[in-house]
Amino acid sequence: MPHLIWKGAVSFGLVHVPVKLYPATVHTSVGFDLLDKKTLDPIGYRKINKRTGKEVGKDDIVRGIEHSKGEYVVLSDDEIRSANVKSTQTVDILAFVDAPEISFLYLDTPYFLAPDKGGNKVYALLREALKRAGKIGIANLVMHGKQHLAALVPSGPVLALNTLRWADEVRDLSELTLPAEDVKSAGLSSKEVDMAMRLIEDMSEKWQPDQYRDTFHDDILALVDRKIKAGKTQQVEAVEPVSAPRADNVVDLSDLLRRSLGGGRAVAAAGSTRRSDAESDSQSGESDGDETAKAPKSAARKLPATKRAPATKRRGGKAAGTTGSPPASAKKSSSTRRAA
Repeated sequence: MPHLIWKGAVSFGLVHVPVKLYPATVHTSVGFDLLDKKTLDPIGYRKINKRTGKEVGKDDIVRGIEHSKGEYVVLSDDEIRSANVKSTQTVDILAFVDAPEISFLYLDTPYFLAPDKGGNKVYALLREALKRAGKIGIANLVMHGKQHLAALVPSGPVLALNTLRWADEVRDLSELTLPAEDVKSAGLSSKEVDMAMRLIEDMSEKWQPDQYRDTFHDDILALVDRKIKAGKTQQVEAVEPVSAPRADNVVDLSDLLRRSLGGGRAVAAAGSTRRSDAESDSQSGESDGDETAKAPKSAARKLPATKRAPATKRRGGKAAGTTGSPPASAKKSSSTRRAA
């Protein structure tokens, strides 16, 4: 059961729905600790005076807002506390809007609302009414001493509450240089647009979020597991950098679209075949006694062939690879080191 964050009621008109608020997401990103390279002791942080370099105690730290270069307005904790909005236990619905009107740019953090005691019927009433009307509730909510704008959204059997960014938190598009929205002014031909639409249609499928995985997260945990099994818990190994593919300066858009149509899935399937061969080789290598190079089963890729192509793009970053098992070359070199 997730940790209860907030308890109160949803209010619209004269109707009150007693609810409990729970987080809707789980953070699974890999967390790295900073260590001293020589002793592997944890590295901590100190609050220091940037001018003198001396450490400053907690009681000597105040809060301030810079109004001009090097000039601050200092605010006491009591002054800051007095400016806080009054905490209430109500999600006050201000209006109902059509669901497509809210841009995803405004969506911030999702939560689940569950009915509290005696609220099942009125909870179901609000959920079903929103579904049939195709509407989303826009509400005010005070949580953790901070005021939030939020969207109340029916999602299957649950009412989800998604905090929204305020209008001034979303950058103005005028800050960017963008191509014209008109096809002709953007230098596009009708043929190019038609081929792009066909490619989109060819690659379209039902949204299944469990088919996509954080490959960096899986690869790091697989690497950690291999190091533990090999007894290498205090060694730093150099990782061979992965070079990003070079991009041509001149791109024939029509040619790329033409090659992509009908071929995107074939290319992904070919990549899948190559990976399957590599996995077969790796399994063969493991049967020869290379137990330290085994990756845990949890790191195995479950994506269909059509989902593997985007994963290769992640290799342009700092991740050393996109699969849980090490390449065959790495296994051979590992075996050679142990033999030595």
